[in-house]
Amino acid sequence: MKKISYLLVYLLINTTLLGQSRIQYNLSLDDVFTIKQDANQIITQEIDGATHEITNMLQGILEFRVKGDTNNTYAINVMFKDLNLKMTSSIQGELMNVKAKDFEEDDAQSKIFNSLLDVPIQIILARTGDILEVSGGDSLVSIMAKASGLEDEFSLNMMKKSLEKEFGSEALSNSYKQLTFLYPDTSIEVGDSWKNEYTGKLQAQNTWTLNEITEASANIEGKALVVMDVVEPSSTMKLNGTQNSSVITDITTGFVKKMTVHGLAEGFTTLTQMGDQEIPTTIKSTIIYELIEN
Repeated sequence: MKKISYLLVYLLINTTLLGQSRIQYNLSLDDVFTIKQDANQIITQEIDGATHEITNMLQGILEFRVKGDTNNTYAINVMFKDLNLKMTSSIQGELMNVKAKDFEEDDAQSKIFNSLLDVPIQIILARTGDILEVSGGDSLVSIMAKASGLEDEFSLNMMKKSLEKEFGSEALSNSYKQLTFLYPDTSIEVGDSWKNEYTGKLQAQNTWTLNEITEASANIEGKALVVMDVVEPSSTMKLNGTQNSSVITDITTGFVKKMTVHGLAEGFTTLTQMGDQEIPTTIKSTIIYELIEN
């Protein structure tokens, strides 16, 4: 009777273990992953009964190249291979339309964006996808500022401070985490959930759930509470909202095959020139990341 009991316990334990998986990054030296990013953001503001809508559209191609690995982390070079940005206003029309590859010598904006192409940023990636360290962002900012053509030190420093908010090491780390930081640090099975968070202009408290796992891929769903706290010299934006993510990752490497993120945040913007008046503000966004086969 005892032997039967031990056998049942043994079978129960092993059946449970067989249902669990350790999903994480498993990369090899010189692996290359090319990700296409399409982002669409609509900012709506209500001012004295009138609606002002700004639409930002971004298309980019990022390359991740594995340069080293330890038991727990990977050293990866990340670089922009292309970047296009278009900004339009319902009141003022087109505000910006830059294609990094098609730059013009007499267009400072065009030259700035062109200068960031093929400049490697180094990241240290944990197997969970957390980014532990980023270096090279400050160098990238200096390259971009120099490309602007500005010569006096004051203007160059102002340009660098502005660029650091988007392309400095800390800003890039927070940006990349939205794509990479997906996995728990323990074994899980289908239906299990786990939490993580990241900071920056967009602060997110994420809850992830493993919906399905096959021999080829993992299907993960993410729900997040987000806070946007953006302070600029002439304005401050404070918003709260939600973000829903649908992710398919490669079960072998852990890298994203496709990720779709829908976000909605609401709150207020204050402008220095308008005193303490709060302008109701809503931001709707959709970001799609997709792996391009090399």
